[in-house]
Amino acid sequence: MTDSNASDKENTPSNFIRQIIDSDLAEGKNDGKVATRFPPEPNGYLHIGHAKAICISFGIAEDYQGICNLRFDDTNPAKEEARYAEAIKKDVEWLGFEWDQLHHTSDYFQQLYDYAEILIEQGNAYVDSLPADQMREHRGTLTEPGKNSPDRERSVEENLDLFRRMKTGEFPDGTYLLRAKIDMASPNMNMRDPAIFRIKHIEHHNTGNDWCIYPMYDYAHCMSDMLEGITHSLCTLEFADHRALYDWFLDNLPVPCHPRQYEFSRLSLEHTVTSKRKLNQLVVDGTVDGWDDPRMPTLSGMRRRGYSPESVREFISKVGVTKKSNTVEMSLLESCIRDDLGERCARVMAIVEPLKVIITNYPEDKVELMPAPYHPKKPELGSRDLAFSRELIIDASDFKEDANRKYFRLKPGGSVRLRYGYIIDFQEVIKDDQGNIIELHCTYDPDTRSGHDKSGRKVKGVIHWLSAKQAKPAQVRVYDRLFSDATPDVGHGDKPFTDFINPESKQVFDNAWVEPSLWDAEPGSSYQFERQGYFVADTVEHLTGEKLVFNRTVTLRDNWAKKS
Repeated sequence: MTDSNASDKENTPSNFIRQIIDSDLAEGKNDGKVATRFPPEPNGYLHIGHAKAICISFGIAEDYQGICNLRFDDTNPAKEEARYAEAIKKDVEWLGFEWDQLHHTSDYFQQLYDYAEILIEQGNAYVDSLPADQMREHRGTLTEPGKNSPDRERSVEENLDLFRRMKTGEFPDGTYLLRAKIDMASPNMNMRDPAIFRIKHIEHHNTGNDWCIYPMYDYAHCMSDMLEGITHSLCTLEFADHRALYDWFLDNLPVPCHPRQYEFSRLSLEHTVTSKRKLNQLVVDGTVDGWDDPRMPTLSGMRRRGYSPESVREFISKVGVTKKSNTVEMSLLESCIRDDLGERCARVMAIVEPLKVIITNYPEDKVELMPAPYHPKKPELGSRDLAFSRELIIDASDFKEDANRKYFRLKPGGSVRLRYGYIIDFQEVIKDDQGNIIELHCTYDPDTRSGHDKSGRKVKGVIHWLSAKQAKPAQVRVYDRLFSDATPDVGHGDKPFTDFINPESKQVFDNAWVEPSLWDAEPGSSYQFERQGYFVADTVEHLTGEKLVFNRTVTLRDNWAKKS
């Protein structure tokens, strides 16, 4: 281990998995090697919960100079597609990780079949013809033992014959299952003669029509780990009861190595759901605009919303690795992205709800350029010039006609400073026939130019603005938490989780304006819209007509703390 790697490892917070690995290495286990894997099923898009598993498995491999494979658990062709596999690869790379080897469980179908024949020859597996409903009845309950199948005592020869005929496609779906022969009275339901192979006459996205029988997850998982030489098989707590079966297969087959499974708590995040079934329902029902909707907890959705891989990794680091299940506050994730963007984002002017302001004492043909830094504490980010002219745009929220003395933005009889510009003084409100405000008239004080102010005037309010002629049109999408309830799918009786959709989770402002420097904004580039929040140039719909599209990543402060 190099000195730099040793230093990185020393600065990494310890957890029970690292303690296990440290102990294994001290005892000389696994020939001093560390090999992990990330084995997603390509049946959907990865979400923030998967990010924890990715960071743990890949992070440990990095810290211990080991390897981490990406393996697609593609044993259920009815639900899996190549496009999901491609999306998963993109997400892993986006998070900043590189896999040592790329595998598919389907790469091992022949080896898995051969090992299954060995189980049959040992008398440890049999072909069962029980219909699914009877098999469930035979399985028993948590308090009652199961019953043996009438087919449990088939001869080895008959089982081999049937299994080989299953492989050649002689039987229709559901006719037979290959089951492990373990213990139908086991208190662990997973050990009650679990299925190993089932018949599915369906084309596989990776192997085509080469196979019509497919291995079950519990069997394929441990055997794939073994075939890849994985030393530490890391998974979430729901697989803890499956560990006995994981070990049973490896203990009863002539395998060259025996990986060990260790479980950690899964990541549950407030104001969201991470069940693939529920996320799919949101997509199918049209509640969201697809799997990459910026409100979704999918990594593609978070990426489109403007979350950086650095902020996600920092969030996972702060959550930590434990065996205790808990729900993490959304505010922790949001604080990580605020800290990240606050350090590196340019600060720019944008008007979400425009209100015209005419500076009546400013010459009609005059334009001044106001120097404005992109970040007050980061001179290396540079600066730009903002055009100041007679006709300006401010945000409608920065004017209140009936304002009290504690309102320090623009109001009748009041004055404000235009950031990087002049102090302006209210003159009058112009309304249409229906009484709607259409523009404001103000005057400016030429002695108050920012950076050259010798007037001695002091005003409490500072607002942002744009020159109407130079501003560029934009569509601004203000995204918020998808669910108003912190735990939408837990503890609400018969209420479905969709009852807690936040009606203000997406607001679209079609008449927004941004400063000219943003016209060349690259898709995926992030900015702080001054006094508004952090926004990102959309990566999918970067241009809508002749308008730029920006998505809000997060507010400048935690507004939900006040709501709570």
